[in-house]
Amino acid sequence: MTDAYVLDYVRTPRGKASARGSLYPHSPLDLVVHLQKALVERTSLDPSRVDDITLGCASQVDEQGSNIARTAALLAGWGDDVPGGTINRFCASGVDAVGQTAARIRGGDLGLAVAGGVESVSHVPMFVDRGPLWHDPEIVRTIGSVHMGIAADLNATIEGFSRDELDAYGLETQQKAARARTDGAFARSLVPLPATDDSPGLDHDELVRPDTTAEGLAALPPAFAELGASGQDAIALAAYDRVPAIDHLHTVGTSPAMADGAALLLIGTAEQAAANGMAPRARIIGSASTSVNPVLMLTAGQTAVETVIARAGLTPADIDVFEFAEAFSALCLRFRRDLDAGPDRMNPNGGTMAMGHAFGATGAILVGSCVEELERRDGRYGVAAVSGAAGLGVAVLVERIPA
Repeated sequence: MTDAYVLDYVRTPRGKASARGSLYPHSPLDLVVHLQKALVERTSLDPSRVDDITLGCASQVDEQGSNIARTAALLAGWGDDVPGGTINRFCASGVDAVGQTAARIRGGDLGLAVAGGVESVSHVPMFVDRGPLWHDPEIVRTIGSVHMGIAADLNATIEGFSRDELDAYGLETQQKAARARTDGAFARSLVPLPATDDSPGLDHDELVRPDTTAEGLAALPPAFAELGASGQDAIALAAYDRVPAIDHLHTVGTSPAMADGAALLLIGTAEQAAANGMAPRARIIGSASTSVNPVLMLTAGQTAVETVIARAGLTPADIDVFEFAEAFSALCLRFRRDLDAGPDRMNPNGGTMAMGHAFGATGAILVGSCVEELERRDGRYGVAAVSGAAGLGVAVLVERIPA
């Protein structure tokens, strides 16, 4: 079997997912094409050598519809012969795009490929595709497809986490992200959007709040209590009746901030790396796609991590870096406790609560960030994982290749 290697990684800054965000003037296609051009410039890549492009995107409608991966390839001038496909595994779409691409390379179907993801939540808001999972009342009741915030509060209730514990994690991730941004931890991969007549440009993750304090977090009201009272709690408890009620503890400070952004990884065989004058940076050992009860929902990313580590014959103690999408504080505290993943190994540079969650792009960003952090600390193994809606989770395991 042929090994699959990460050869390079680029991403946009993450912008606020609103009309006031710095990336709002740019369409999701703009973001992907910008990265494709940057990838060519920094690697001298001949795009005609690329066998396929696979992008994750959670809301494939309107500006993100009609197979954005193929459209972007054409707009970037990569030629008629470079195909492209777009996949949807909700928030785990980007990490799944990486995992699927690596598997195809290991199987011999591809030699050199691009995998990543994109999401412009300011242009294509969450739930705008009006899928039955969220908008058909009978299906919602049958499946128990509640809002992610309700699932997060349910998990916090089950685990017995306190509001103080949730807030403490929210403060920690903001402090890590602010420090990493100041220290230039993302400089190698981050491709700024230049200022133009129509855009202010962006060269940093603009959602980071370095002035966050414990007192400020403690003053925030619960974010999902009203939604729960509107009927969502009843749906959740009808499907999961092991607790009498849901304690609404998460706030906007302990929830992932919605963002616009995109990321691309160049993945290939050792032979293709040599042919293109590149040195492999990390080997993609494998990936795991898992699912759990759709009401609990957000535990699936952890299940995927445990699965991919076990398949490789490793234990959590062998992992130097965990990049875990911060789908609310409770799930991060659960992950840290169960896998004994302290703050130095888990999201060492902050996570999506601080820097933003650009749904389909997040998983690709986490894989790239994992490789970069392994390089910084001279580590060996890293895992990137995301929990998605309806109880889906995907994880990718990588091994750094020493320079």
